[in-house]
Amino acid sequence: MGRAQNTLAFDAAKCDGCNKCLQACAQAKTGTDDIARARLQVLPAAGSFELALCLQVLPAAGSFELALCRQCGDPKCVSVCPAGALGKDADSGVIAWDGSKCVDCLLCTVGCAYAGIALDGATGHVAKCDLCDGTPACTAACPTGALSYVTTARIYNEVGDWEDLFAPGLAGCQGCNTELLMRHTLRRVGPDTVLATPPGCVPGMGSVGYNGLAGTKVPVFHPLLTNTAAMLTGIKRQYKRKGREITALAIAGDGGASDVGFQSLSGAAERGEQILFMVVDNEGYMNTGMQRSSCTPYGAWTSTTPVGRESKGKTQDAKNMPLLMVNHRCAYVATASTAYMEDLYAKLDKAIEASQTGFAYLHVYSPCTTGWRFPTEKNMEVARKAVETNFVMLWEYTPAQGLQLTRPLDDPQPVTEYLKVMGRFRHLTQEQVQHIQAKVEENRAFVEQMAQQR
Repeated sequence: MGRAQNTLAFDAAKCDGCNKCLQACAQAKTGTDDIARARLQVLPAAGSFELALCLQVLPAAGSFELALCRQCGDPKCVSVCPAGALGKDADSGVIAWDGSKCVDCLLCTVGCAYAGIALDGATGHVAKCDLCDGTPACTAACPTGALSYVTTARIYNEVGDWEDLFAPGLAGCQGCNTELLMRHTLRRVGPDTVLATPPGCVPGMGSVGYNGLAGTKVPVFHPLLTNTAAMLTGIKRQYKRKGREITALAIAGDGGASDVGFQSLSGAAERGEQILFMVVDNEGYMNTGMQRSSCTPYGAWTSTTPVGRESKGKTQDAKNMPLLMVNHRCAYVATASTAYMEDLYAKLDKAIEASQTGFAYLHVYSPCTTGWRFPTEKNMEVARKAVETNFVMLWEYTPAQGLQLTRPLDDPQPVTEYLKVMGRFRHLTQEQVQHIQAKVEENRAFVEQMAQQR
């Protein structure tokens, strides 16, 4: 596979035009406070500045665009440079400028479609972003998180050449990220694995195979909803008797874990069985008709909590499975999201290690484009909004270290920013929204209190 590179990402919805990123860049690269010499520029979006003038207000957040070198994979600035002064580094991905070769023709500024390279009037030469050798000054200075340095390329480069242990052609719904999670997980866990996938979306998309052909390149079985952890317990113990170390892995839905599967899961956790139990939480029985589960949140539409004149969605709050597993004093418990892959990979590593000596539980929130009623291309946005509003909180627990946050909970967006991107919450009354916001704040306070008790 080709190599991926780290990059700067810009979220216009968070940018308020404070220019602190420009000041930090100018200081780092020129030693001055002249933001005109910064190697990126934040500019009002088309029409937004004129509208703000008419209303006699400052442009609102989300009214800005970024002029910045994208470190393109096929950089036009490089191809049009007649002097060979620009070149892309194969390892870092940075397009570097060599002043000793530059003839100041400015053709590179014409070739760049992103205004990422421009003339520095103070020096008479072009200047562009070089990512500050991997520690961008602009992102450290951004107070709103509009600018971020994305380093998930490490995962792609590290894992990309490993064998995909799921067969090609799994039949997931369009836009579903569960297949992404399954493939990443099994690659990371490796071939010395026995996999259990109880009824749900994971076997439904083909993990156990079709027509007598297995869906994985490791042993896989399809237990009942009720006995996944019990069957894995027996398999792990039998392998240990034979002197062979394997990872006993379950990839289960929230229904197979929080409802009818809870008794065997709880028993295995209480005994400290050497199992890695991953829950792919799409908050319902999505594979069999989008029925509610105990992990379905309050107010959500499902086929068994319909919306009409009398019914307004689910009337109970979601069961907090990760905190229940903390109460089992498992060797490792963590929450994760497919929108934060670096965090997920770090926790997966710890869960694999913990499962060699005790019970490891990893709860991954995975939006369902079909059951949650949002466009297929919005999956990662929905996953991010859940975390940014504290509807989903990212943390990990071990008996020795207690509960530790892996992402700050302060300065969250209002929960309405999450609710409004999905059709399953479109019917909510103001009272229901207030209930959900209050529950989010209650859960946050509880998790923060646990995090402080170390």
